[in-house]
Amino acid sequence: MTRDVFAPRADVLLTVSGTIASASATAAGPRFDYEELSRVLPADLIDFASARRLNGRFGRLLEQVGGPALNLAWAVNRLARRYRVVLTDGEQVGLPLATFFLHGGQRPRHLMIAHVISRSKKALLIDVLRLHRAIDCFLVYATFQQRYLQARWRLSSDQVVLTPFMVDSEFFHPDRVPPAPTDRPMVFAVGREARDYPTLLRAFAGLDADLIIAPESRWSRRSDSSASLPLPPNVRRDPFLDFEQLRLRYAASRFVVIPLYPVDFQAGVTSILEAMAMGKAVICTRTNGQSDVVVDGQTGLYVPPGDPLALRAAVQHLLTHPEEAERMGRAGRRRVERHLTIERYVARIASLVSDLRQAEPVTV
Repeated sequence: MTRDVFAPRADVLLTVSGTIASASATAAGPRFDYEELSRVLPADLIDFASARRLNGRFGRLLEQVGGPALNLAWAVNRLARRYRVVLTDGEQVGLPLATFFLHGGQRPRHLMIAHVISRSKKALLIDVLRLHRAIDCFLVYATFQQRYLQARWRLSSDQVVLTPFMVDSEFFHPDRVPPAPTDRPMVFAVGREARDYPTLLRAFAGLDADLIIAPESRWSRRSDSSASLPLPPNVRRDPFLDFEQLRLRYAASRFVVIPLYPVDFQAGVTSILEAMAMGKAVICTRTNGQSDVVVDGQTGLYVPPGDPLALRAAVQHLLTHPEEAERMGRAGRRRVERHLTIERYVARIASLVSDLRQAEPVTV
């Protein structure tokens, strides 16, 4: 049954915590990291839909108990012995898979992307079951998460690798969009995960500029913090943007604001990198988790959490010094080109996978 439903073509298996988009759906948007990883490594992809087909009725029961990520982890566990390396795209799949690996004899090498491993329930689960024994390498995007993992479980730098996140700098490129000047200065705020739009609205009230908020996300399940708030006259919500419309909003803005609640993971990183790739300065809340991407004073400005006066002062500063915003935007674009492209991201992961490929499978 397994062979008929999912036939391996490579020696690396990569999970996608969602449903893989069709080629037609992605033609007018940026490249996805899993597509590029699949091509470069090369790797087989398995998503929620594939897991449902593979696991059948038992998979439906698993989804009722623990959601689609648990079902995906079980599907990967069934297939894993056919691969040398398994790359899980988050702890929602990686931790249950590690649990299965601890009770299954021989296993492949396991590289897990860890987004927010510092949550108490996850940490306690790892402590009790000693799940780090079934994860050969943690890949993290935030310095805070790297330090947390190394300190709590005494892991080496080879076991916890910090890598910058990425953006498709070919799609998000200022030359891909014609200039779109506006009558009044326009500032753009985008995204949903951990966004502190209440503070932004207080900061923006009465300013001589327009603010557009696009509170959408392909991945976040959080509620929109701006949904029930009255909007000042110079603010409007602009949800449901496709990728081309999103790129146009970046292009038309003077700069971009990413207001965040205090979090210890890289909330907002996708929007920050898209804005930088489009040559825009970024004002961002400095949090424990979001401190690695914006270079304060060079590619943007950091402000403290929950401080509308500080945020207002930063916005006013860039509005009254447009040449500084433009300079920061150019610097942000250069930083993306040198360090933060999807090609560099894939190359870094490919190097890690290459090392794991050469290691022998593990017998638990």
